[in-house]
Amino acid sequence: MKFPQKHTLAQIATILDVEFVGDAEFPVYGINEIHVVEPGDIVFVDHPKYYDKALESAATIVLINKKVDCPAGKALLISEDPFSDFNKLTRYFKPFVRATSSIAETAQMGAGTIIQPNSFIGNNVKIGTDCLIHANVTIYDNAVIGNGVIIHSGAVLGGDAFYYKKRDTGFDKLISGGRVVIHDFVEIGALCTIDKGVSGDTIIGEDSKLDNQVHIGHDTQIGKRVLIAAQSGIAGCVVVEDDVVIWGQVGIASGIRIKEKAVIFAQSGVGRSLEGGKSYLGTPAEDSKKKFRELASIRQIPYILEQIKK
Repeated sequence: MKFPQKHTLAQIATILDVEFVGDAEFPVYGINEIHVVEPGDIVFVDHPKYYDKALESAATIVLINKKVDCPAGKALLISEDPFSDFNKLTRYFKPFVRATSSIAETAQMGAGTIIQPNSFIGNNVKIGTDCLIHANVTIYDNAVIGNGVIIHSGAVLGGDAFYYKKRDTGFDKLISGGRVVIHDFVEIGALCTIDKGVSGDTIIGEDSKLDNQVHIGHDTQIGKRVLIAAQSGIAGCVVVEDDVVIWGQVGIASGIRIKEKAVIFAQSGVGRSLEGGKSYLGTPAEDSKKKFRELASIRQIPYILEQIKK
């Protein structure tokens, strides 16, 4: 998430009321999660296990809960609670804006686009030309929809990320300040849910097709010409490359990559990254040819036991 304009390290420290390490004029351009950070971004870290990962990331400002040696070319913000302070920055730069109509005055729609009754189009949403938004679709603030997109009834684009920190008092929610970006000629089935990024974008690539009741988690990137069948669930921060096929009721864990032209058969559970150009089956998902041979062997067990008894 980029700020509307450049800020200085001292200005950000003042907003958060925290100490800083580095030049007061050090430039700050935005905040991001560690998997999408760029120079000029703030990243937060609150566990020693991940200090090195944050300090060595592309982020040039680290919001951290302990004073450590500051790497060259970087700056630190010293916070008692980086998680809460990251939320404070999200609220400051991307505050919630109450809707005043079903289609916000700041929403933009291209020529030929049709919005069916009872749909909600939020603040600053951009929708391209020749789109069809069916009844009862909800598109949260700041979403970007390309040209020729079809969204079927009941779909929700831009819900918050499922991201919580467990504390003694309960669960503390990480506030989502990102967007949903839908590229040209995508079709989204009925009752699909696509969460916005925590600080970046959740992206559906050109000409990809989602069946009904598909869930896409925060900051996930779906490539071009991807097919996803009904009731599949993809967790946050997943990358699905071009021309992948995901059949019904597949579950995909967070933070992994499905490479180009992979095929995942129905009801598979994917907990690791998968190579492209192959088909996969089962939980955990494995090469389908190997899995089919295993299943064929299992069916022979009763016959083998009968032979042993004889």
